[in-house]
Amino acid sequence: MIKLLRTNAINEAFIELAKFLDADLEIRDGEEHSFYDQFNKLENIKHVIIAYDEEMPIACGAIKEYEGDTAEIKRMFVTPNGRRKGIATKILIELERWAKELSYTKCILETGINQPEAIELYHKNGYQIIDNYGQYENAENSLCFQKILN
Repeated sequence: MIKLLRTNAINEAFIELAKFLDADLEIRDGEEHSFYDQFNKLENIKHVIIAYDEEMPIACGAIKEYEGDTAEIKRMFVTPNGRRKGIATKILIELERWAKELSYTKCILETGINQPEAIELYHKNGYQIIDNYGQYENAENSLCFQKILN
């Protein structure tokens, strides 16, 4: 049974999952990894969801304030043995719920064109492609999304 835990970025399970995510992204991003990596530091993240299967942490996601009423989805990752089970969608829905509780009205996010699973996840969950924002404005391998929270 999958259990979701709300926590923060100093949670040891989250830190470990983020390391697995970074290793995966280093392969997918190739030479551009250092550009993207600078925007994925954990110190500015205060709101984290970890999914546990029994007692094993198998997935995570986070939100951080982008500006005003907008939260940015960050650090979405599911371990290989947890994929294709709907866990990422559960985390995303819980992150959106938490964002609304924190008075955000919109979520934005960036993912890479080399992450087809992530692109599929966001489309399936009602996210729309937008112009690349902020630090990703001129990043050719980035896709940015947004969702208005109801």
